Amino acid sequence: MTHDCRSAAESVGLDPAVGFLHRDRPGRPSLALDLMEELRPVLADRLALALVNRRQIGIKDFVRQDSGAVLLTDEARKTILVAWQERKRAERRHPFLDEVAPLGLVPYLQAQLLSRHLRGDLDAYPPWVWK
Repeated sequence: MTHDCRSAAESVGLDPAVGFLHRDRPGRPSLALDLMEELRPVLADRLALALVNRRQIGIKDFVRQDSGAVLLTDEARKTILVAWQERKRAERRHPFLDEVAPLGLVPYLQAQLLSRHLRGDLDAYPPWVWK
């Protein structure tokens, strides 16, 4: 999701490293993280909970390393990536634009709206509101 938001910011001419909510740090895509904040509950969190609730991901899909790190198995990673791509294809009506768009396009639409606001074309930034 961070990659999608970073790409969206760059595609509309915004610097993904200069954010509003997240502190600027070298190598940190602060603006991408800002864009992600309003989309995370709808896209990522709901997907993670659905995968756990449907028992597609469970304790068996995690491996504890000797160092204390916990990693996903390759099979679990594949399950998550397939579900993520399917989730991005789901369509919803954008509340501000009043058009149906795939969820995978929402980071780009929000970056475009932010860009238009920063350039003075819009009076306010219209956040993504899940209905």
